[in-house]
Amino acid sequence: MSENQTTASWGSRLGFILASAGSAVGLGAIWKFPYMAGTNGGSVFMLPYIFFTFTVGISLLVAEFAMGRAGREGPMASLTKVCGRGWGFFGGVGVFTVFLILSFYSGVGGWCIKYMVDAFIGRGLISDPELLGTHFGAFVSDGSMSFLYMMIFLGITAVVVLRGIQGGIERVAKVLMPALFILMLIIIVRGLTLPGGLAGLEYLFAPRWEDFNASALFNAMGFCFFSLSLGAGTMITYGSYLSPKADLPGAVGWVAVLAIMSSILGGLMVLPAVFAFGLDPSAGPGLTFVTMPAVFSKMPLGQLFAVMFYVCLVVAALTSSVSMLEACTALLTRQFSMRRTPAILLTVAGCTVVGLASTLSFGVWSDVKFFNRTIFDILDYVTSNVGMPLSTFGIAIAAAWVAWPTMKRELTAARPVSESGLWFIRIMIGVVSPLFVLVVAGGSL
Repeated sequence: MSENQTTASWGSRLGFILASAGSAVGLGAIWKFPYMAGTNGGSVFMLPYIFFTFTVGISLLVAEFAMGRAGREGPMASLTKVCGRGWGFFGGVGVFTVFLILSFYSGVGGWCIKYMVDAFIGRGLISDPELLGTHFGAFVSDGSMSFLYMMIFLGITAVVVLRGIQGGIERVAKVLMPALFILMLIIIVRGLTLPGGLAGLEYLFAPRWEDFNASALFNAMGFCFFSLSLGAGTMITYGSYLSPKADLPGAVGWVAVLAIMSSILGGLMVLPAVFAFGLDPSAGPGLTFVTMPAVFSKMPLGQLFAVMFYVCLVVAALTSSVSMLEACTALLTRQFSMRRTPAILLTVAGCTVVGLASTLSFGVWSDVKFFNRTIFDILDYVTSNVGMPLSTFGIAIAAAWVAWPTMKRELTAARPVSESGLWFIRIMIGVVSPLFVLVVAGGSL
């Protein structure tokens, strides 16, 4: 579908909120949050994460959405138009970062599709986590099979984005996001009704301040940054399609609430079932692909719940990947005047090449390392610790100290905001948020 990028817009406020929340949710809610909470003390990780999201996270979201809506262009052009020459660099960094993320993220999305297919046919529900680890290792090291599933995931993403903003991204978000929450609630109810499942609930919500440490606090800061898709160009792009009359602070609040809610629901999907069967909640990234199949193998109607669980994973992965592809598409169509379809196909082709290298790093290229990291690890490290922080830092400084009159106009377009409220937002964006970014990036590096 060829949609004019200069006139494209969301069909409704609800569509914008659900699509933006879908971009923020991604695999972080179901894959990353449970194992982060499991390895960082449960509630002493979750509570700081919620605090950081409702303070710094919201401030940075406001900055990105406002820059996008004011510029009405892609990330580079919007920042250049609103802030002046040179500031578009930070938008370009964000889009290049999100291109790299989409390249290796599509591989993980392919893993989700593979496990969903296995669940449908009843394969892979093995009770021994050690055998499951071997099963997972054999799959990801099979370059041709992993690449095939990665291409399936990229293809589905491309089909959605090809249909445009209202006909593709918004329509899919309005269906997939409610479906995701419904499926999550069903799995949560089943997990909590298992004998011993309430221990997982207690682990997640009952504060144990004796377990609180600097590591849990730092990881909560990092996950806030990751979970809201900050510094990746996606939120500037989505903001550029937002009506000038829409209530920006209110919409941002809803996106943050839905992102937090989905993460908590993701924890409730996994941890009660893990505790019910006496497995290790601190199993790390393998919790989703190694521990959970063992849980389903022991659970009554386990295959049914395994299917629903991996459908949730695929849906969450897609709601995020479409925003990444759209950010790259917006850059090519608006900055370089490409037509929409060729821009999408060119991005997918580039992701295919980089994604192939990332996929092979689990198999035949596993010995190819840079700074003692595989290609997949390098891509993850550079995007998380350099690209996203750099882009976000530049956007925060630009929003608060270069284009503040524009920010004030965007924040008060739908309803008035008090001077004290505007002052607080400016300090959060221009002082607290950059410090937050420096702490997270510095600690990670």
